[in-house]
Amino acid sequence: MKTVKISLNSIEKVKTFVNEISKFDAEFDLVSGRYVIDAKSIMGIFSLDITKPIDLNIHASEGVDEIIEKLAPYIIE
Repeated sequence: MKTVKISLNSIEKVKTFVNEISKFDAEFDLVSGRYVIDAKSIMGIFSLDITKPIDLNIHASEGVDEIIEKLAPYIIE
């Protein structure tokens, strides 16, 4: 499992983010405080406070570098 911090601070970003990760055959969780939701769920994402950075857990045994590359616009350091 790999964890990165992401920013989804607009409705447009949320829509494009979900479209991008839906292309991958891996499990993704978003963790915000004590809430853990499926990152492929637009409704789930909107239940979080998207004004703050969110942890993205990537559950993939291979292709993690490709996933990170595709999600680069959302990743914050």
